[in-house]
Amino acid sequence: MRAIIIVIGVVFALAMLSRAMTYTVKFTEAAVLTTFGKADAEAVKVEPGLKFKWPDPIQSVTKYDTRARFLQTQSQTQQTTDSKQVVVESFCTWRVKDPLKFFQRFSNAGDRASDHYAKAEEVLRGNLRSALGEISKFRLNELFTTDARASRLGDLEGQILSAIKTASTGQASIDDYGVEIVTVGINRIVLPEETTKTVFESMKAERRRLIADLESRGTSAAQSITSAAQANARRIEVFADSLAKEVRKKGDEEATEFVRKMQEAPELAVFLKNVEMIRETLAKRITFIFSTAMPGIELFSPRAMTAPRVGGVPGVKGLMEGPRAAADDPENSEERRTAGGSR
Repeated sequence: MRAIIIVIGVVFALAMLSRAMTYTVKFTEAAVLTTFGKADAEAVKVEPGLKFKWPDPIQSVTKYDTRARFLQTQSQTQQTTDSKQVVVESFCTWRVKDPLKFFQRFSNAGDRASDHYAKAEEVLRGNLRSALGEISKFRLNELFTTDARASRLGDLEGQILSAIKTASTGQASIDDYGVEIVTVGINRIVLPEETTKTVFESMKAERRRLIADLESRGTSAAQSITSAAQANARRIEVFADSLAKEVRKKGDEEATEFVRKMQEAPELAVFLKNVEMIRETLAKRITFIFSTAMPGIELFSPRAMTAPRVGGVPGVKGLMEGPRAAADDPENSEERRTAGGSR
């Protein structure tokens, strides 16, 4: 029993000794190993893995998470360059860039890393509040526009980030604190009632200007289209008149030959027209009633081939002597009384 107690005691002592003499660094951490509270460039351990040290109080280890950390500020009132009040909430992300400098600047805040973080955030929060004064370089209508692409909020955030990086706290700058500011952003802007009215009026005015610009462009485009259409219409009319004249001229030239031939044998021309009319009419297979005294119908008369002929061509008596002479002819009167249908 006594041997078991001794073994347990030895194991416990070894465990306590290993705990006091070893430490582990994660890949997301950086450790500062101090000897009697002092640290130098060799004291920073960034390689992950198991490390050895002398037990406290000879050597002690402070480990910092090197990943980005988030810092939110409280709402505060700022004034734009056109004297408009806005209530702004901003944030930043930061990380420990140089563990040795960070330890040297904030180790007096306490023994734990969380105490160092709290002190560093206090400093950064003050710098961020001071940097928000960059809002005074922008007009309200530059920050709030109807077109998101025209807003200068991105420029404002960029200038705030630059102001924080170049700002100094007492005798030291941000870089001297071993801190890196990663991003800066504005996550909320509240407008007082009067400022809200001003913003709305500005947006309305911009909308009216946009509408007027669109109407002007539309009117200009409509006038251009109307002018082009009128010019095209005039060109078409001129072209149509010219084409009509050419067609009439060509028709007159072609008709001259036919007229000349008809003048040589007018009775034959009338006869051929009568035959053409009969052929077209019969092809349609329609029933009609007519008088043989009508021009072009004389060939339907039973006596068309035996009746007196003008120039020896049948069916041209009425056309050559006129409708009155044909009406006074007893033979035609008899034909009208006996005229019937033909198919």
